[in-house]
Amino acid sequence: MRILMFGWEFPPHITGGLGTACFGLTKGLAKHGTEVIFVVPKAYGDESQEAVRLINASDIPFDQTDENYREYWKRIKYLEIGSNIIPYVAPEDFAREISKRKKSGEKYTSHVFSKDYQFSGKYGSNLMEEVARYALIGSALSLKEDFDIIHAHDWLTYPAGVAAKESSGKPLVVHMHATEFDRSGKNINTQVYDIEREGMMAADRVITVSHLTRSIVIEKYGIDPGKVVTVHNAVEPSLFTELAEVKRTLNEKIVTFLGRITFQKGPEYFIEAAYKILQKDKNVRFVMGGSGDMLNRMIERVAQLHIADKFHFTGFLKGGEIDQMFALSDVFVMPSVSEPFGIVPLEAMRSNVPVVISKQSGVAEILRHALKVDYWDVDGMADAIYGLCHYEALSSMFKKYGKVEVENLKWENAAYEVNQVYHSIPL
Repeated sequence: MRILMFGWEFPPHITGGLGTACFGLTKGLAKHGTEVIFVVPKAYGDESQEAVRLINASDIPFDQTDENYREYWKRIKYLEIGSNIIPYVAPEDFAREISKRKKSGEKYTSHVFSKDYQFSGKYGSNLMEEVARYALIGSALSLKEDFDIIHAHDWLTYPAGVAAKESSGKPLVVHMHATEFDRSGKNINTQVYDIEREGMMAADRVITVSHLTRSIVIEKYGIDPGKVVTVHNAVEPSLFTELAEVKRTLNEKIVTFLGRITFQKGPEYFIEAAYKILQKDKNVRFVMGGSGDMLNRMIERVAQLHIADKFHFTGFLKGGEIDQMFALSDVFVMPSVSEPFGIVPLEAMRSNVPVVISKQSGVAEILRHALKVDYWDVDGMADAIYGLCHYEALSSMFKKYGKVEVENLKWENAAYEVNQVYHSIPL
């Protein structure tokens, strides 16, 4: 079976968990004999193609005289969007001026319909122009490539998936990694919600990364439960095992938060728990790795609580830096308010770091050897962290059995389930 897959990013050029999940899934599919043609807006030439044939959408010329494309163009919507709905990007890197001007198809027709178009591959000011062009490229590729099923990851690629389905008549699978409700809470952007809903309505199957996400898809988007299937994510084996021997220069315990510093990830609860712990034990140090729209507020809160001498903000970490941080950590905390899945706790456990996670995360559905608390229960979170820092038997137990548990969460197993989804669709 051959899959035409649309994704907005692919390692090593990633800004969050979406690209990591795409990479792991495609490698797993390859082990089951499933071929993947992966279309990315911008390829840099250093991406691993061991499991995919990567297509750079920037290399695909466009024939503006083809009426098939112009007909689809009429149905493409431009959105005015704020940085709060852009996944996996620090808003300080986002062009804030986009909120000051309206976008319309007419304004961008000359760019989107030009013969050649260079995608930035970023989440910048021309994001929706790129989404529209990407959809047109999806439509074009679907008429040229030989494939059985279309697979689109997250809302940025849903228009391309729908366009490819309409052009080719082939079945469409959409993968929901995070909903607009996860990103924005109750204050959703209705236009992005519409893109998500239209993509899922047009799909033959919807894959969600957790039962939590599945319930949101069914209840808040009105999608037929019969076509929504949960396939939990997995974790890649570490490529940086040598970092396990990193030498520590501090005798203090180190407690780590890694993730986007946004509403969804609950960074404020981590800081409040840190404050409570430091009232009992000064021999603990806290690290917040990541960037996001709440970063400055979190720095100010740490200063207000007078714990800045025990708190570190590292900025965005990636690759070997993450493995090195885990090698230095005694506890990892993920206090997410709404987490569709959450791969980072698996990466921590793989690195022999015990974890505290919120019950409001998809990964809590499958993990047994993790301490789980409600994100808002700061006292419970502080107690869990304190226990792992001070009771060696408890920490050792979670390290030992947690690592074994995670080693069994393989992408090839998740890929097997995705393959079952593919085969459940009449071709």
